[in-house]
Amino acid sequence: MVKETKGEEVDWYTLSKKLHKFYGGKIETIPKVPIRRLKDFAIWYTPGVAEPSRIAAKDPDESFEYTNRWNTIAVVSDGTRVLGLGKIGPEGAYPVMEGKALLFKYLGGVDAIPLVHRNREIEAFLSLLEAIEPSFGGINLEDIESPKCFQLLDEARSRLEIPVWHDDQQGTAAATLAGLINAFKIVGKDMRKSRIVLLGAGAANIALYRLLKAWGIPPSNIVVLDSRGVLHPDRSDIDRLMISNPWKYKIAVETGGGGLNPGAPLSEAMKGADALVAASKPGPGVVKKEWITAMERDAIVFAEANPVPEIWPWEAKEGGARIVATGRSDFPNQVNNSLVFPSVFRGVLDVRARTITDEMAIAAAEEIARYAEDKGLHEDYILPTMDEWDLYPRVAAAVAVKAVEQGVARRTTTYREEVERASLIIKSTREKFKLVWESGLIPKPPVDYE
Repeated sequence: MVKETKGEEVDWYTLSKKLHKFYGGKIETIPKVPIRRLKDFAIWYTPGVAEPSRIAAKDPDESFEYTNRWNTIAVVSDGTRVLGLGKIGPEGAYPVMEGKALLFKYLGGVDAIPLVHRNREIEAFLSLLEAIEPSFGGINLEDIESPKCFQLLDEARSRLEIPVWHDDQQGTAAATLAGLINAFKIVGKDMRKSRIVLLGAGAANIALYRLLKAWGIPPSNIVVLDSRGVLHPDRSDIDRLMISNPWKYKIAVETGGGGLNPGAPLSEAMKGADALVAASKPGPGVVKKEWITAMERDAIVFAEANPVPEIWPWEAKEGGARIVATGRSDFPNQVNNSLVFPSVFRGVLDVRARTITDEMAIAAAEEIARYAEDKGLHEDYILPTMDEWDLYPRVAAAVAVKAVEQGVARRTTTYREEVERASLIIKSTREKFKLVWESGLIPKPPVDYE
């Protein structure tokens, strides 16, 4: 609930409905070049525009230099798994994609276009991405059902020559990895020698498993559970998984079930674990307090389901957890992928990257962790918050430099150069918004809320 200045209470849904309709959406396009007289159109349109068109036709990479392609991405969804709403279709997904575009611009200075569609079949979806590739510098996939999202990301990354990112996978996984890195620092344990349990085998945790492995944690130290229990090579449905969900199958084989019995329940998996990352279904009660008591001393618990975490933070603390994180902004330690995606795209766009590798996602996570450590870690601060805007240029720089190192960038840069470049772009965006707001060109909302 939020309070208006008059003292009445308004729920977020009612307020959002009213303001979305009042403003007619959340974003718009506006020229960024001088238009002072009729002759200016001879530069920006005909006849002058023919020259940049000829240049880009001769060398397509030049389109990044002569158009806003270098700073423009598409936020693409088929509306088959919208967070908290499910399969609501493209029109239902559009307000969410538009909101994502707003965050891209305000937090990362990235121009993002919502693009929802009805191409639900994988090949049709991929054909759409290939068809629109010349218009964009990157693709952010959003709210796509599992396991389709895994194949879609893998195939798109191999077919397209621009970065493709699925935020429900990579963004959430990178934010979680950053939080885990700092949580283990606080409790004084070696994360690479610890036992980590992942509850939920959907987009976020399957991507997290991949990042944890790439970061250096042995698969045998990781236990992953879906709705039927521990993923294990001897589980009764393993042959079916090999066909229906090869990503789960691979985890079962690589982890060996973490030394547990096939299909063992969460209560068994948590015994002696150092950390639990739950990205499953809304609680409370999905994770029991007594199961946390059975974990190792100084346990780490991430309960990331929204709107209600798998266990309330105070219950996790009562059960013995030392550090607790959730997906909510009203509790300490929010695991928020908004810390990740604006700066990742800022970095890859600035170096005209061709892809986003797992190592680049890890570089983002490590920089987020360093930022929070520089600010001063404690049990209720393992991750930065969205209003610490100077985080974003640092993460952009870490990602950009890693892209250059891995040979997937069309441009080179240094960490310092990218921090300065990204800072200028993001600061300019925020100052433009402030000027437009203070000038009254954005109408004041009809509801005076605080």
